[in-house]
This record gives sequence, C-alpha cells and structure tokens, in this order.
Amino acid sequence: MDEESELIQPQDQSCWATLPDVCLCRVFWWLGDRDRSRAALVCRKWNQMMYSADLWRYRTITFSGRPSRVHASEVESALWYVKKFGRYLERLEVKFLNPYNAVLTKKFQVTMRGLLSCLSKSNNRLKSLSIQHLELDRLVWRNSIRSSFIRSLSFFLKKMGKHLDYLNLKGARLTVEQGCHILDSLSHLRNENMISELNIEDYFSHHLAVYSSPQFKKTMSTFHNLVSLNLNYNCISDELLENLCENASTLWTINIKCHIHDPHGQVIWGMSWAKLARQATNLKVNFYFERIMKYERLARILLQEIPVRSISLRSCYFSDPDWSMRPTLIDLLPTFRHTLQKLTFEFNNNHESLDEELHLLIVSCRKLFYFKIWAFLDVRFVERILKSQKERQCALRTLKVRIYTNRYETNEEDRTLREIYRKYRKLIDSELSYFVIAYPMM
Repeated sequence: MDEESELIQPQDQSCWATLPDVCLCRVFWWLGDRDRSRAALVCRKWNQMMYSADLWRYRTITFSGRPSRVHASEVESALWYVKKFGRYLERLEVKFLNPYNAVLTKKFQVTMRGLLSCLSKSNNRLKSLSIQHLELDRLVWRNSIRSSFIRSLSFFLKKMGKHLDYLNLKGARLTVEQGCHILDSLSHLRNENMISELNIEDYFSHHLAVYSSPQFKKTMSTFHNLVSLNLNYNCISDELLENLCENASTLWTINIKCHIHDPHGQVIWGMSWAKLARQATNLKVNFYFERIMKYERLARILLQEIPVRSISLRSCYFSDPDWSMRPTLIDLLPTFRHTLQKLTFEFNNNHESLDEELHLLIVSCRKLFYFKIWAFLDVRFVERILKSQKERQCALRTLKVRIYTNRYETNEEDRTLREIYRKYRKLIDSELSYFVIAYPMM
C-alpha cells in the first residue's frame, strides 16, 4: 500500500505543476485576497501567478459606515492592495456606506488620501474611477474633512485625468464651486479632457440652480469626447446644449434625472434640442422623473424636439387628488411614439382609472420593448396587453406589472392572473420577460 502511494504521489504533484496558466489564473480569480496570499506560498509558479496583471485590473473597495473590527480590516486591505498591486489597476470602484459619524468620515478621508496618493505615483493604467453616494453635504462631513477629501481627489485627477475614460461621482452632493473645482482638475494644464463617460447625477446638492452658473458652463466646455452623460435637469441650459453641439459626433446617450426638490423651471428652447439632435445623429435621451407628475411641469421639460428613448415617472406612494395622469398619457407621451423604447410608471392613481389610456399608449409606441408599471389597474389590463402582443400590435420583450388593490386579500386577483398566464403561457415563455403580481395598497 505504501509503495502504491509513493508511485501515485509524484504523478499527482506533476499534474498540479503542469496546470496551464489560464486554468490557474481562473482559480486565483475566484479567491479573496487572504486566500490568494496563502496560495502564493505553495510554489514558485503559484507565487508568480499571484502577480499576474489579469487578477488585479478591477477592484471594488467597500468601506462600512459603522464602527467595527471589520471596518479596520477593510482599510488595511485597501491600502495593502494599492501598495502591492495598484500598478495593475484599470478600473476602481469605491463605496462608503452610510457614514455614522465624523470619526468614520475622517478615517475614510485619511485612507483615501493615502490610497489616491499611492495610486498617482505607481499607476498609469487607470481608465475608470467610481466613487458614489458620498453625500458630502451631510453633517457627518465636517468642513475640514470635506475640504481635505476634495483636495486629495482634485490632486489625483490632475495627475490621472489624461488616462481616465470613465468617471462616476454620482451622489457627491457638492456646491457648484466645489463640484466644478473637481471636474476642472481633469483638464489641468489642458483645454480638454479624455472622459467619454461622465456620471454627475446628484453630484450637486439639492435646491441648486446649476443651470444659471457660468462656472459650470465653462467647466462642461472642456468635455470634448463625451459618449454618455448622466446629470440632473437642474444642470440643463441652452448654453450647455450648445457646448455639447460643438463635439456632438461622439455623443450617444444623455440620462437626465429630474427631482421634485431640484429647480426645474428654467426655459429651454426646442431649437437648442433640435440642433443637438441634428449634430448628434445617434443621440438617445432618457428621462427619470421623481415625484414630478403634473402635466404642466412635464410638458415644459419634455419638448417634442428631444429624441427621447426612455421615460420613467415615479411618484412612489404620494397621492394628489388634484393631479391627473390622463393628459400626460393622451397628449404628451404619444409625441414620442416613434422613438420611445422603454416606459416605467410608478404612481398612485387610486382616484382615476387609466387602463384604456395605457393600453393605447403601448400600442401606439411601435418601438416599445420594455414596459413596467406599478399602479391601480384592472387585472384584465394584463390580458389586453398580451392579446395585443399576440396579434402583433406591439412588440414587448419585457412586461412587469404590479397591480395595486385596496383590499388586504388578493386571492381573486391571483386566481385571475394564473388563468391569464395559462391562456398565454406559450407566448409568455417564448417572447417575454414576464412579472405580474397583485399587491395590497393599504
């Protein structure tokens, strides 16, 4: 028995020793930092694999906003990674989850200062940087901590801006001056930057009329290579659209969020949108409305010259008896029936029935492939949509419906929905991503 073991052992060792690099790299890919470090001690080949650039190109660093021992290890792990493998990094995402107090924001600021400083010295590959939802206008960010973080980030972007292709600072919530200072760092000593994808949704604090700031307009004029732009409607102005027109050949997507608390009463000329649409022939604009539901406000924003691809209207559970969705569904949204591809609704329409208007809208939008709605609806509304789909009056690929009811029990609705599914099962299974439920709204 011992002789057989001695014969098998060298053969097993040779199998591991000759494991192809592509397979070994895949094994290391699924390991955490601690396990990778342990595996690197096995042999010289595994140690060399530990330093393969393919393993360290992408990194998500998460900082907890609550005091704990785990948080301390997160900080140590982040700094260890950057010092040892930061030179390979191409895409970095940093998350700071709901900071609890000023002590934690200070630790985060100090850690980020060291992390960004180390990266700026060792890395020349970074193409993507994402630091989301910092909410720097919260009280846990004292002025000195906030200012130090902004200085560190600005200095980093001055050095790395020429390499960056993607920048996501969603949810930073800065003043106009602070926000523009950071963005200006991307074009330090140059008149332009290389950013092609920029996400500055909720980048500025609520209630700021960014569209009236000359500083913001000047800052945005340095972005000459944009392919995708995310921002709030309180940043939109005729001057901004004019700036985008100057280098519109690359522009494909603009995602615009419009929140009830953001100023959105500025006048934008339709001819400004029309000019941009002519210059950027592939441009698609997506709108996301939060609690802005009244027809008068929507009509002021959704001009017919805009090449709208997607519209999302969400009021959550807020209800206003003086508000009606019917004019929007009948008069406004059909204006974009030739371009609309995605529609998302979430509203409390307990005071009015909209089944007929919604059905007509779906049928009229011939390019519509995605439809999602959470609202008070008749259960048979779903059957009407499926019937239209079967008759090729519409070409949906995704149908998601949450039917609100005023009853605690939804047994009757559930039974009807099961019958509808059985009737159109073949259609649903072959053509649709399908999700429909009844939901008590009490």
